[in-house]
Amino acid sequence: MTDTTNRAEIIDGKAFAEQLRTRVAGFAESFEKAAGRKAGLAVVLVGEDPASQVYVRSKGKQTVACGMASFEHRLPAETPEAELLALVEQLNNDPAVDGILVQLPLPAHMDEAKVIATINPDKDVDGFHVINVGRLGTGLPGFVPCTPLGCVMLLKDRLGSLSGLDTVVIGRSNIVGKPMAQLLLQESCTVTIAHSRTKDLPGVVRRADIVVAAVGRPEMVKGDWLKPGATVIDVGINRIPAAEEGKTRLVGDVDFASAAEVAGAITPVPGGVGPMTIAVLLRNTIVAAHRNAGIVLAEGAI
Repeated sequence: MTDTTNRAEIIDGKAFAEQLRTRVAGFAESFEKAAGRKAGLAVVLVGEDPASQVYVRSKGKQTVACGMASFEHRLPAETPEAELLALVEQLNNDPAVDGILVQLPLPAHMDEAKVIATINPDKDVDGFHVINVGRLGTGLPGFVPCTPLGCVMLLKDRLGSLSGLDTVVIGRSNIVGKPMAQLLLQESCTVTIAHSRTKDLPGVVRRADIVVAAVGRPEMVKGDWLKPGATVIDVGINRIPAAEEGKTRLVGDVDFASAAEVAGAITPVPGGVGPMTIAVLLRNTIVAAHRNAGIVLAEGAI
């Protein structure tokens, strides 16, 4: 709860993600007993991008820790696009693989849209395939990008029903902004998508009960932009110079210090939305495994 200094409640994404992984592990165990095999996630990494390498390692460790099979495919940066597409088709046809994730960004000579389009939509646990985008937009069952789905989970855990709440999503990317808006519409929110060209952006944000910042600009959203008591979800991860020379620190798209004096609840950076992304990826994978094996999983069970 908000304390006597009127600072916002911290929404602990790290703790929620741990709880979600525990639930996934339980479903993974029961799936293995029912299907006679482990649920499987295949991750493909092309090139030597350091951040991507760390992310892929973390995905692999957490997949195994949840009792699922992890298949990692690492390709040199100079790999021809046709070779990557052939690998994706191989994974599409592999019954041991329930989820396929091709780590982005890809090298410049590869067409990301073409690669994503090659993934079987029913194994597209990232939710980037245009068929899954269409399913989300029309309210059909499909896979939703992990970060926005994690944001909605945190919001519902904090607020319960979101019905009727005024929400502003700052950012219009295919990975976060657009699917976030669609998910909030499904929760019966009133949704505004704002962006860098929005006129009077602070005024637009000030109306919102919920603010989701996913614009990629360090500490852009200030405390005086917020409606008192608003719930703030900060998706941004930006590395900026620290006070100590030669060091850097992570900040979000929200100026945390000033926002925490006005908001009712806020996600920190790090430790807020970030941990949710892989946890939701694992959740999507176990859902895919049940669907691919023809095992009914109650809606909303995970």
